[in-house]
Amino acid sequence: MDTGIELRIWQCFLKVFYMVTRQLRVSGRVQGVGYRESLRYEADKLGVCGWVRNRLDGSVEALLQGPPEKVDALIAWARRGPAAALVLKVEIEAPGKDSEQRYSGFERRPTA
Repeated sequence: MDTGIELRIWQCFLKVFYMVTRQLRVSGRVQGVGYRESLRYEADKLGVCGWVRNRLDGSVEALLQGPPEKVDALIAWARRGPAAALVLKVEIEAPGKDSEQRYSGFERRPTA
């Protein structure tokens, strides 16, 4: 396994007791512009775990887990997105049942 990936997984496990979970809904021109892959890349850089997926209504949904300062940094990035995106709104929602699970990395999920 790649050492960088192992480090990110280890960081996620170590931060189980010092972490927050946030669920985001991002609206605007956020599909078809590389938003999900860019968010996954930024999450990996920051050591934030969770998932991201497109929604049928044209928005993007994400669940973020990690240290508060890292999750806040990723939320700040989500408000800008990649260059081709036009983010109009980022809603921070109450985490659903997925928030009880502890994630060991960041994944792209199928559209829901």
